[in-house]
Amino acid sequence: MPLQKSNKRKMSSESEKDLSCPVCHDIFIDPVVLSCSHSFCKDCLQRWWREKPTQDCPVCRRRSSMSYPPCNLALKNQCEAFLLERDKRASAGSEDLCSLHSEKLKLFCLDHQQPVCVVCRDSRLHSNHRFRPINEAAQDHREELQKVLKPFKEKLKLFEQVKGNFDQTAEHTKVQAEHTERKIKEQFKKLHQFLEEEEEARITALREEEEQKSKVMKEQMEALSREIAALSDTIRATEEELRAEDISFLSRGSEFIWTLKEENCHSLILILTHTYTPSHILSLRDCFSTSAPQMISQ
Repeated sequence: MPLQKSNKRKMSSESEKDLSCPVCHDIFIDPVVLSCSHSFCKDCLQRWWREKPTQDCPVCRRRSSMSYPPCNLALKNQCEAFLLERDKRASAGSEDLCSLHSEKLKLFCLDHQQPVCVVCRDSRLHSNHRFRPINEAAQDHREELQKVLKPFKEKLKLFEQVKGNFDQTAEHTKVQAEHTERKIKEQFKKLHQFLEEEEEARITALREEEEQKSKVMKEQMEALSREIAALSDTIRATEEELRAEDISFLSRGSEFIWTLKEENCHSLILILTHTYTPSHILSLRDCFSTSAPQMISQ
């Protein structure tokens, strides 16, 4: 019996090789035949030709005269019959038959730890061995496997609990970070608003002071311009008096000198009064430089 099965497997292998496409090495699907008598799957041949510059046979490299070779109907029927037979053999093999005696596996050898048939039980290979019905042995193995599996389930449960704790911690960390981020943004928003308002207030005060001082400076400069004009007239008149005749000069000299002294004293008073220093402009800058850090720290 084993020899017959071996022969059948060998014949099946040879038949499968004869019915395989040289390109995809699988059973032919819609086989076509070339003029050189070589057959190929229709899709395999067309794909081969698309990748090559000429339509040559993939086996013998002979040039084909037909772009669409005819279907090999006889080979197609053989392939379909072979596939049908192979499916039947696969279905029959699913009945769990003994590979040595083709008998149904009903027992389990406890010594060799493998399923056997009743013929195997009586053979010399299993002499003096212990056996159990296949269903009882399967039940014993299932129970043993359940015992071995129990610690794995317990460990899995523990890992899932730890993972759950990690997930909760990660979620808490995320929420806390988002809350802190919002708080930081709110604080800096308030700080930016305060700084903008403070900047606007200080610039406004500076411009008002600048306008006020510019007005005062303008008035003082106008007064100085008037004094300069008056002094220029006095100097011009005095110089004309100096060019006068001696008698005429001496008759008015004392009075003229006294008048010049009075005007000179008056001019000195005006100069002292109109003397101006721009130190007040620095006051705001100094105030800001000393108070700005304190405002930011608050």
